[in-house]
Amino acid sequence: MNKTISINGVSIGQDFPPYVIAEMSANHNGDFKAALKIIENAAKSGASALKIQTYRPDTITLDCDLPDFQIKDGLWQGRTLFDLYDWAHTPWEWHKDLFDHAKKCDITIFSSPFDNTAVDLLEDLGAPAYKIASFEAIDLQLIKYVASTNKPMIISTGMANMAEIGEAIEVAQDNGCSELAILHCVSGYPAPITDYNLNTIPDMINKFGLVTGISDHTLDNVTSIAAVSLGASIIEKHFTLDRNGGGPDDSFSLELEDMANLCSGAKNAWSALGKINYERKASEENNIKFRRSLYFIKDLKKGDIIMEDSIKSIRPGYGLPPKLFNDVIGKTVNRDIEFGTPVLSKHIK
Repeated sequence: MNKTISINGVSIGQDFPPYVIAEMSANHNGDFKAALKIIENAAKSGASALKIQTYRPDTITLDCDLPDFQIKDGLWQGRTLFDLYDWAHTPWEWHKDLFDHAKKCDITIFSSPFDNTAVDLLEDLGAPAYKIASFEAIDLQLIKYVASTNKPMIISTGMANMAEIGEAIEVAQDNGCSELAILHCVSGYPAPITDYNLNTIPDMINKFGLVTGISDHTLDNVTSIAAVSLGASIIEKHFTLDRNGGGPDDSFSLELEDMANLCSGAKNAWSALGKINYERKASEENNIKFRRSLYFIKDLKKGDIIMEDSIKSIRPGYGLPPKLFNDVIGKTVNRDIEFGTPVLSKHIK
């Protein structure tokens, strides 16, 4: 079982900072310059990678207006599937320029292919990894073909039950994928935060033994950052220039500032996890002196017996530990003591 994978030379797993994927999806809204700007902003945000989707409407559905192909509710109500994907797809003739631009911006780019011809295109472009979308997690033939590239693969598990997740993993691993990750996902757009059941993430890690992350369709960053604390090593979040842009996915996507906050927040959450450690931390050293200790609270003469009203546990911490209070009572002082003197072994006979 692989607990670490690598994409474009970057190690991904619980021992490394979260790998944040900015998902462009349809947020270019058919504007090539907007697509370039999204790549630039993803790089500025600190995201680890920018992901696109590679399909044409005819490779993902049929041009058909029968009831099965009509969207009856949700964000895209009133459209046919073909119409939606025609509106949302990233033209294949853009792909080389998008890959080249990502390289100039020093950000990794890869894609979700939706059929074998998309994989072939992406192989020609040198894609460093592949993402299987939740809706395609049950397309075992597609997973088999992607696995045959021997590239790292990420499978999103929205809508898939445990048996289906297991089948997808088995097919990927049996057909050449040695670096596999899975993403906990809720395929609602947007998804209610209460649907995410993040405690599923550590269970997935235990059951499948793979690098595990989250594909987050909620409207803010809370779910993703919380997921890091439960072991998520990958965060995927939709990314746009303008949440009010009117495109298919704009309304549930992050803009630049929020993506930057996600990248820094996820990294900080991971850093805060650290390791099991009960030792005193370096940042605490200067505050030891402010802990409680035993102090004399009255003047005493040499030879006086220390009574309960002679000492007290107070701050600061230059005296003996408070736990020695009863051991000190009844002892005699071997010198004159002034009010406010710390109780030390050298003061006691």
